[in-house]
Amino acid sequence: MRIETVAVHAGARVDPATGAVAPAIHPSTTFERQPDGSFPHGHVYARSSAPNRGALEACLAALEGGADAVAFASASAATSAVFQALAPGDHVVAPTDAYFGTGKLLREVFGPWGLQTTFVDMTDLAAVERAVRAGTRLVWAESPSNPLWKVSDLAAIGAIARAAGARFVVDNTTATPVLQSPFRHGADLVVHATTKYLGGHGDVLGGAVVARERGPLLDRLRLLQTAGGAVPSPFDCWLVLRGIRTLPYRVRAQSEHALRVASFLASHPRVQAVHYPGLPSHQGHQIARRQMAMFGGMLSMQVAGDADAAMAVAAKVRVFTRATSFGGTESLIEHRASIEGPGTTTPANLLRVSIGLEHPDDLIDDLAQALGGAA
Repeated sequence: MRIETVAVHAGARVDPATGAVAPAIHPSTTFERQPDGSFPHGHVYARSSAPNRGALEACLAALEGGADAVAFASASAATSAVFQALAPGDHVVAPTDAYFGTGKLLREVFGPWGLQTTFVDMTDLAAVERAVRAGTRLVWAESPSNPLWKVSDLAAIGAIARAAGARFVVDNTTATPVLQSPFRHGADLVVHATTKYLGGHGDVLGGAVVARERGPLLDRLRLLQTAGGAVPSPFDCWLVLRGIRTLPYRVRAQSEHALRVASFLASHPRVQAVHYPGLPSHQGHQIARRQMAMFGGMLSMQVAGDADAAMAVAAKVRVFTRATSFGGTESLIEHRASIEGPGTTTPANLLRVSIGLEHPDDLIDDLAQALGGAA
């Protein structure tokens, strides 16, 4: 089935007891055991499995074309589980421009635990090959990357990982299953912040790992989910499932709007640089055309001047909201370096922009007046 149909129907069913079309929320933490000791509905205790989480995991696996999915209370918890599936002393190759929280986990949490990480520019395949060594067990890619929206050649990186006997993991949060299919490019695992485009309405926190196939790695992730206990609530799962139903249409509209906004900004005299894979001038444009259906709803602009100049532009917006996150129906803008804090490599004059579902002309008008009034 096409992804629009999968988004509506995967993990959903009419309630057999009531005929309700909208799924019920099951807040129960425990489930009845039969006199013979069995659990005919498959659930024992909510930390190990629950109806709403099972429905969400089935939907996520279907969207990505994987064998199964493991849902978590946040993307950070999902990312942590992937690294926890490794052993102290194992080596990871990760992008220098990965989401700031991923780098923070590797440096400050899993580094002291004993995980070794080499950070490289994933757009440089030779650098990726040089970073791989005998103990490399995992190669992590994020494309487009956050917040510079660099595009990595997933098929080529996947081939490098396989040659090294390492697992290949792709953070597909910004592209979503609508625009990019990492399993087709050799990924073993796909990670999502379900908070973003999948939930799509800025009202739920969550994360997930989708596995290409069943086996020891998936079993390990399921163990970490259950033993660690960082599981999403039934209502959180219900909210993400509700958001997924409109995912294909939202992402396509946001991608169309983002291209129009990026094109406007690229010609504005107060904008030093625009980072958006849909622009022909973008370094990764040709790769993005090959491995993505569209170019996504995220872009960044570097305002001419310093951090104060960028903050001045953000201070003047009227339609955009100054807030951290992305993928919702409303357009957001933020000064990313000040959010990331000490250790950030994000340019001081960069504003990250999440394009929502407002009319693109209104977004362009808003940015035009904000840029026009900048000091």
